Amino acid sequence: MIDGKIEKLLNHQIELEFESSQYYLSMASWAEKNGYNGVSTFLYKHSEEERGHMLKLFHYINDRGGHALVPTIGAPPKEYKGVKEVFTKILQHERIVTSEINDLVDACLKAKDYSTHNFLQWYVSEQIEEERLAQTLLDKLDLIGDDKGGLYLFDRDLESFIPAGDGAA
Repeated sequence: MIDGKIEKLLNHQIELEFESSQYYLSMASWAEKNGYNGVSTFLYKHSEEERGHMLKLFHYINDRGGHALVPTIGAPPKEYKGVKEVFTKILQHERIVTSEINDLVDACLKAKDYSTHNFLQWYVSEQIEEERLAQTLLDKLDLIGDDKGGLYLFDRDLESFIPAGDGAA
């Protein structure tokens, strides 16, 4: 049986993963509307990946005798100033998620819930990948600067990009 405090924290993590999925979905729609087909393809895939992370938590909580809850969140932003702003916001958000995962892992250790601690190690590793990917894409956008040809190539390359953790839900 899962500890009540840990269950509450895991349900909060569900909320963060759901929020991530919705943010990336909104960003994908903005990108698609603005002609960034590669960025939108990348973000639609990323939105689905985040939903998979959420579902993994759902099953874990329920399998441990808890009750996974469907979160309610506010609507994500609908407009962005450009592709760089999108990836800046992604990196900022992923850093928040990393911090929350770390707090959750710490709470598991304090509660001596080693099963959940073990389960969360996948998320710890995933967050390293998420932050690295967002930072790498931002670094590429910095190199591109205001070069529209470079942005075109960046967008084209993202259309066929497959993240290292893709498919791992």
